[in-house]
Amino acid sequence: MKVISAQQAAALVQSRWTVASAGFVGAGHAEAVTDALERRFQDAGMPRDLTLVYSAGQGDRGARGVNHFGNAGMTGRIVGGHWRSATRLAALAMAEACEGYNLPQGVLTHLYRAIAGGKPGVLTKIGLHTFVDPRTAQDSRYHGGAINRSAQAAIAEGRANWVEAVDFRGDEYLFYPSFPIHCALIRCTAADTRGNLSTHREAFHHELLAMAQAAHNSGGIVIAQVESLVDHHDNLQAIHVPGILVDYVVVSENPVHHQMTFAEPFNPAYVTPWQGEAASTASATSAPAPAVPAVPPELDARTIVQRRAVLELARRQPRVVNLGVGMPAAVGMLAVQAGVDGFTLTVEAGPIGGTPADGLSFGASAYPEAIVDQPAQFDFYEGGGIDLAILGLAELDGHGNVNVSKFGEGAEALIAGVGGFINITQSAKAVVFVGTLTAGGLEVRAEHGTLRIAREGRVKKIVPQVSHLSFNGPYVASLGIPVLYITERAVFEMRPDAIGAEHLTLIEIAPGIDLQRDVLDQCATAVTVAPDLRTMDARLFRAGPLTL
Repeated sequence: MKVISAQQAAALVQSRWTVASAGFVGAGHAEAVTDALERRFQDAGMPRDLTLVYSAGQGDRGARGVNHFGNAGMTGRIVGGHWRSATRLAALAMAEACEGYNLPQGVLTHLYRAIAGGKPGVLTKIGLHTFVDPRTAQDSRYHGGAINRSAQAAIAEGRANWVEAVDFRGDEYLFYPSFPIHCALIRCTAADTRGNLSTHREAFHHELLAMAQAAHNSGGIVIAQVESLVDHHDNLQAIHVPGILVDYVVVSENPVHHQMTFAEPFNPAYVTPWQGEAASTASATSAPAPAVPAVPPELDARTIVQRRAVLELARRQPRVVNLGVGMPAAVGMLAVQAGVDGFTLTVEAGPIGGTPADGLSFGASAYPEAIVDQPAQFDFYEGGGIDLAILGLAELDGHGNVNVSKFGEGAEALIAGVGGFINITQSAKAVVFVGTLTAGGLEVRAEHGTLRIAREGRVKKIVPQVSHLSFNGPYVASLGIPVLYITERAVFEMRPDAIGAEHLTLIEIAPGIDLQRDVLDQCATAVTVAPDLRTMDARLFRAGPLTL
């Protein structure tokens, strides 16, 4: 192990290398190193034509994180799990200045382990019948993970092969081939004199060990950014990457380059374990008392949707729950406020229990019960460990398909990426999507147990066909997974018709809402209305705390 500067580390990276970067939204990214790497390219035009690989999105929708790779000529291809926080990479891909690929986050974390173990790749059902599936002859919405024309051309011409459709023991699978990693960029807290790395001030462990092993066993190099150097580590259990895997260590000179997350310099709650019932308002989320809002949130469309999701927690009584970023993130706190307990929240990054953070700190949890490595978390998820997943809803069609990954085409397209969405929705025992029925200026009024649309949204979110196939409703329903779609005025689910084909079916409507005007006319495609159409619980539309 050799201690070098960030500039010296940047000089080690060669053109046409495959670089793997660790991090999760705003946590755990080697910011000092990638900042120096971008400056080197801007000053000297090197390195060029890199292949950037990362599992979780890393960035602030600005200049930090993997956004440092967003320079034409510097990066030739991007294989990322989530793109929303890396807007510069998305702009590069939409300008066709690189090949852009979006693979499931959990698959990428498992690929690191496969590469480390000398295995040919990852064989899995994750990604079947979505845009990640490469069988374009069967469905024009299957793109092999390509998100721009450059990537589609590379696949068609045989220059790229990130996923293959295979039959194994009479069943359909996807195979994601291994590839060599020339450089792994990781971040930890401290390095001792032999290069052993601790993570005692990091929010979680990512896939640090798997990435370092993969690069080392590929004949590549491992560059680790740390906060400090120590003679020795006092706690052996804090070491997550052994020194035998580490080639270079960079001590971050600027504290801004080594914040715990892009939103917080350091939050002790993320590394402080849950202390039991005495320190918690409820065993439901292991959340400490300050995390529960003293004043109920405003009763807007967003809160109504979240409240309806709380009813699902109460009805289904799941033990293990995963909440997506954005609207789903607050469901746990509302559940605690409503007195719903008995479940544990988990996050893809590795935290189990505690209160998941949101925004640029998403991935961390306050006062967790345990933190596991990200590949292990996805092992658990993909094996059916999640009893209930509550995730965001961006675009939906009459077949129950959902798009959360890409909107529009060309330079104006928005690439969000799927992250762990596919891994979770194709494996959880039950899936609940949450979102408003329309978007763009929607205003509602909840009064005395009824709902009124004060101003309709400009954009209808139920469309004839989703523009990007992130979730295949009929396929997931065929796996026996119940799927529910919650909006502020209506609830839908996947139900079979007379011949057994699954369709999006309206099953609940808010009190005070007109079925035709406020629901059916606000769908850009026909939806089936259940013969046993029910009225949504009036408690959702009353001011004050939700009581169950």
